[in-house]
Amino acid sequence: MTEDKEERKHQLSPSAWNRYETCPRMYWLSRQGFPRKAGMAASLGTAVHASIEDLLNMDISDQEDMEMGWFPDCALQMLQNRWDEEKAVFLSTPRRPMWKEEQFTEAKRQQRGGVIMLLDHIGVKGLAPERISYGLWKKLQQHVIAVEGELKTRDGRLMGRLDLLLADVDMDGNMTGWLVADLKTGNAPETKLKEEVNRQLRMYRDILLANNPNAPEVRTEGWYTKTASKWPASGPSVLEDAYAAWEATQISDQPLPAIPGEETCGGFCDFKAWCPHWWNWRQATGTLHSGDFMDMVVLIHSYDESSGVAIVELCEPSSTEGHPLPTGQRFTANFDGRGKEAFEEMWDSHKGVTFISSAMMRNDSIRVGHWCDVLPWNPISDQGQALM
Repeated sequence: MTEDKEERKHQLSPSAWNRYETCPRMYWLSRQGFPRKAGMAASLGTAVHASIEDLLNMDISDQEDMEMGWFPDCALQMLQNRWDEEKAVFLSTPRRPMWKEEQFTEAKRQQRGGVIMLLDHIGVKGLAPERISYGLWKKLQQHVIAVEGELKTRDGRLMGRLDLLLADVDMDGNMTGWLVADLKTGNAPETKLKEEVNRQLRMYRDILLANNPNAPEVRTEGWYTKTASKWPASGPSVLEDAYAAWEATQISDQPLPAIPGEETCGGFCDFKAWCPHWWNWRQATGTLHSGDFMDMVVLIHSYDESSGVAIVELCEPSSTEGHPLPTGQRFTANFDGRGKEAFEEMWDSHKGVTFISSAMMRNDSIRVGHWCDVLPWNPISDQGQALM
């Protein structure tokens, strides 16, 4: 484990709380300082968020109110700046797939969705970007109370970062309440917010109210930029449950329990290379080494650097701690693109048992492409000890 052991104050954010609720072990592993994984969707989302915030923060006080035609180029430039920043961060992250420059078109579409929802907040619908005047944008800015604002309870235990805090205003221009708007670049709900998103937004609301006892009415919405649709969050206060989760999530050397299952071990988890439970769950359910895309633990018997071809042997767990047992099943593995780069970066310092995520199996041959993780297999036992 590589975590800095210096004491630091324990805080709980909505994302950490959601991770804990999904699987306590996943949460525990996320706090151990393992190398983080970059993703194209997350980078796109960050660039879109930041560009919208830049548009809201820009100083246009000296511009003529009636001037139009400035907005499309300004929005594009701000998005391009943030896109380039995110690309640099992405490419400097060892655990990453391939950067997809063609996704910039999607980023522009989602930035536009955010602008549509902002204008809708002040009663403007269906306005073409080139028709946005400086005066109209100034009016919108007057409704902005905070952009990318940090929220923290007075005791510092619960925290979050809201995207937008906007004023609700009546027809006479009087403020009637506050709106917490959280920008989402993922898929919009079909009927209502997912429970974890609803809980996240209510946590923002409740911290805001706890810190501002004289606040006006506060409502919360998830703003989905793909569809320019707004989804309200509602329900009772979550602070009592959040404090209980804060207590339960304090980190020690003892790993928190795992919750094996389809949602965690069978699907997305950034920490499989350090957790034996997904592997044992796969074996127990008969799903180990099944499907077109497989997570696997392998022995590398040979590797040709020029071609990227290796001979690998599948392993299965021989213990609950994740000790690997070679199965005798050997395959040709073709490493290409970023998958090849990641393997060779690892291979320089580690030639032992290897974890590979989402490898494609076709006709008894394995392809390890840019979408795959390639990491040393180094599971942490339930006693907190590294196996390898």
